[in-house]
Amino acid sequence: AAGMYVLWGPITERRRRRRGLVPGLLNLGNTCFMNSLLQGLSSCPSFIKWLEEFTAQYKTEQKQPTERHYLSVTLLHLLRALSCQEVTEEDVLDASCLLEVLRMYRWQISSFEEQDAHELFHVLTSSLEDERDRQPRVTHLFDVHLLEQPEITQKQISCRTRGSLPPVSNHWKSQHPFHGRLTSNMVCKHCEHQSPVRYDTFDSLSLSIPAAVWGRPMTLDHCLHHFISSESVKDVVCDNCTKIQAEGTLNGQSIENQRTTFVKQLKLGKLPQCLCIHLQRLSWSNQGTPLKRHEHVQFNEFLIMDIYKYRIPVHKSSQNEPNQKSFEETMPGSKDGVAVKPPGTYFENKIYWVFLQQPSGAKPLFMNGACSSSFLMSSGAFPLAAFPECSSPVYLYRLMAVVVHHGDMHSGHFVTYRRSPPSPKNPLAVSSQWLWISDDTVRKASLQEVLSSSAYLLFYERVHSKAQHQ
Repeated sequence: AAGMYVLWGPITERRRRRRGLVPGLLNLGNTCFMNSLLQGLSSCPSFIKWLEEFTAQYKTEQKQPTERHYLSVTLLHLLRALSCQEVTEEDVLDASCLLEVLRMYRWQISSFEEQDAHELFHVLTSSLEDERDRQPRVTHLFDVHLLEQPEITQKQISCRTRGSLPPVSNHWKSQHPFHGRLTSNMVCKHCEHQSPVRYDTFDSLSLSIPAAVWGRPMTLDHCLHHFISSESVKDVVCDNCTKIQAEGTLNGQSIENQRTTFVKQLKLGKLPQCLCIHLQRLSWSNQGTPLKRHEHVQFNEFLIMDIYKYRIPVHKSSQNEPNQKSFEETMPGSKDGVAVKPPGTYFENKIYWVFLQQPSGAKPLFMNGACSSSFLMSSGAFPLAAFPECSSPVYLYRLMAVVVHHGDMHSGHFVTYRRSPPSPKNPLAVSSQWLWISDDTVRKASLQEVLSSSAYLLFYERVHSKAQHQ
């Protein structure tokens, strides 16, 4: 007993982490929202790699006081420690340094009040974008140290002096892996004229949960289809209808702007490398009080997003062979380059057709926006040619972490399911072992337990096949 005490020390002073587990995080009051988010972000290797490239600029800068804090550097150290990429024997880490840096960025986040993990996610991504934008776009002429670096080989900005100004490095221009773009289509129902496509940025998809149908399980696919479903916008000025009306009138007559009803539909113009999906569980009662929706939304380990991707309509005359219709032509909302509203979407029509070919009681081919594993591995049992987005998906995502909220809208607790970090022998492999983490408590979990949870935040990472790299 004395020898064990000398070797290992008192348990209260030194707690060794068990093999296969990750460090927990100390709860500083009500900081479970921050701890759960950090555990989720640490399971996304692409985000950690981007932070490493992002913070490489600080290593080449001139000597600066070590007390200077950057959000990217602080976040990188925490995520590397939580993903076991940095050597640490501590079983529980303290993330109070992140709150201190956020206060320097003018975010007043109290650790003793109820906070939301999704709101903190927006705070982190927006602060990282501000940190990137604060960097100088052009190196100063008098910065001789940077001007003499040999790696500056890009096209330089000429000036009246003999020298030139090197442009900013690529990693300062690049967006974080959660950055994506939404497209918004507006189509006049009267003349079928399509307005220019509008693009908006996003760092997470915030999906509302549609009304449940009795006897029908709610899936992530239902939430995604509800997100991109078209809606009517009334009393909108249509320039094309106004132009047509003006052409049919006599010269000199004043024409009022023609107002019609437009059909608006969202699509995903740019899908990110890391996809964060937020399930809105806040609802309101008839009396105006906030309520939480506790129903389970089914989701899969793999998610196919091809059917939600916006594609530019391709004119039929530009096709090489008339019998081969591209996937862009059959997408909903396009006809000869002009968007229209079909009675059913491409995805729904295909699903309906294949379900008609299936025997009664057969397992559904699609669930939560992804094909079932048996369908992906099928060797001709089902018409894979009818589903180009599933037979060879381009935007395939793998689940990396799930943040769950227990409780109601006034009080509760956040926990995280995340993948165990890969072994040092094979760092590129994705671990199949899942962990359940509640602040400083860490234990192993099964995939079935993860998929049975009531998800609040879902973290997916895109899977690139060898064919896509080629």
